Amino acid sequence: MSELPPCPQCKCEYTYEDGALLVCPECAHEWSASATTDAEAQDIIRDSNGTPLSDGDTVTVIKDLKIKGTNDVVKVGTKVKNIRVVGGDHDIDCKIPGVGPMGLKSEFVKKVAD
Repeated sequence: MSELPPCPQCKCEYTYEDGALLVCPECAHEWSASATTDAEAQDIIRDSNGTPLSDGDTVTVIKDLKIKGTNDVVKVGTKVKNIRVVGGDHDIDCKIPGVGPMGLKSEFVKKVAD
């Protein structure tokens, strides 16, 4: 028997198949099994070159980035260590030396080879 994925809404582990759909018995959410595999493939966060990023990676900023609400700028070539990949518009959480904690978009960084 194959393992079914948990419900994407309530994370219930007791999902079951109903024809081509997967159904959650707790919240009654229905979704297709093929949509689950497509969503998992899209969850991979990639840098500007298409390299997959993961927690703990080191990246370099490839464009001057103005910081909202201040006159400060994160300069090109700034190395950011120990990133954390998160969901949302700004998909990288990090601490930039001299600036502090902030969120970055993955399209403005390049992974540094280890």
